[in-house]
Amino acid sequence: MADEMIRVTAANGGIRAVGITGKGFVEEARQRHKLSAVGSAALGQAMIATLLLASSMKTPQARVSLQIMGDGPLGKVFADAGADGTVRGFVKNPHVEIPLTDSNGLDVGQAIGHNGFLCVIRDEGIGIPYTSTVELASGEVGQAVAHYLFTSEQTPSVVLVGVHVNSEGIEAAGGALLQLMPQEAENNTLIDLLEERVRNFHGFSRLLREGSSPAQILVNMLEGLHPEVLPEVKPLRFACPCSLDRVLSALRMLSIAELREMMEKDGGAEVVCQFCGKVYHIDRFDLGKIIMNMEAR
Repeated sequence: MADEMIRVTAANGGIRAVGITGKGFVEEARQRHKLSAVGSAALGQAMIATLLLASSMKTPQARVSLQIMGDGPLGKVFADAGADGTVRGFVKNPHVEIPLTDSNGLDVGQAIGHNGFLCVIRDEGIGIPYTSTVELASGEVGQAVAHYLFTSEQTPSVVLVGVHVNSEGIEAAGGALLQLMPQEAENNTLIDLLEERVRNFHGFSRLLREGSSPAQILVNMLEGLHPEVLPEVKPLRFACPCSLDRVLSALRMLSIAELREMMEKDGGAEVVCQFCGKVYHIDRFDLGKIIMNMEAR
């Protein structure tokens, strides 16, 4: 199943829903960062949630960044996604493993922690980015993002994210966002119905593993509310805009003394992109050119 995003409307436009499959980009993140099983699940869920948040943005260059700073052993979990369908991310402590739960599952909530903050930065590509920070309602990514949407954006939302990891890597990954539109925000009957459907929901990644598509999952969840799957399908992929030019620009922010020390002690510099794990080797010649240009100013 390809990595993609689909959209569904229901209740005569009163409900907006977005569904995602993301096995490919989560597997790429797992391999790039050499993630543990629980690290893969946590980062995968964060990447999926960030793409769901980006789905409502209007401009092609718009991006959303999500930072979860909990008190669990994983440390910071960071994901960045664009309205163009690209996504990347990292975990501060990628090799952390924790015991499985009684149901033999990965305890992402324990790995992230139940105390801390969730920070969301929305950048439409024009004007000043909008930043909002809320306390973690839960170490579970979906619950934390739903709490952010209700607290910061006053939007009643359901956020479902799931990643299943087996001995070979990512077996399934995906998620969904369901939101009440403003005209239905106080429709208690509709709210109660959605809450009941969520209570009876059996896991997004499990349904993907069983062969259901995001469209089928959402149509089943919204049964009786006249769901309509929109024709647009957006491809999704792991992508990082890092480059040698950006690395050299970052090195120019250091002092001449620091650059000379790199030349003398290390014979150059090695820079690793935190987002994608790509390694850039900068030799003495390139460092020398940077120093000469700085001294000529």
